[in-house]
Amino acid sequence: MLRKITAIVLLVALVSVNLSRYFIYAGFELNKKYIATTLCENRDKPWLHCNGHCYFMKKIKAAQDAEKNDSRESQKNLFQEVFVSAVLDVTFHTQLLEVISTPYKAPQGITDTSTIFRPPQVG
Repeated sequence: MLRKITAIVLLVALVSVNLSRYFIYAGFELNKKYIATTLCENRDKPWLHCNGHCYFMKKIKAAQDAEKNDSRESQKNLFQEVFVSAVLDVTFHTQLLEVISTPYKAPQGITDTSTIFRPPQVG
């Protein structure tokens, strides 16, 4: 029973995030008279026939910006998770590094570089 309730709550939360614009529109339609008389920026200018659409457009823009920021935030968090997990999974075994020896010996002092570095012969 608890699993069903949890699944329903998660499903409703997931759907409500994706349908936020429709909720804003429904809220605007239900409260159109209140928004037009109280919250509208152009309520003093009736010849513009705004009727609260300025407020509605601000709310839609804010919802779109929030959705865009959420998607950026989730991408950033995903990148950080992948990067951190890749970095933290690297372990250095110092005992193994002490055993490995390289046969390469660095040259001690080359005095005459003209024999090593010369242009190719054409001809």
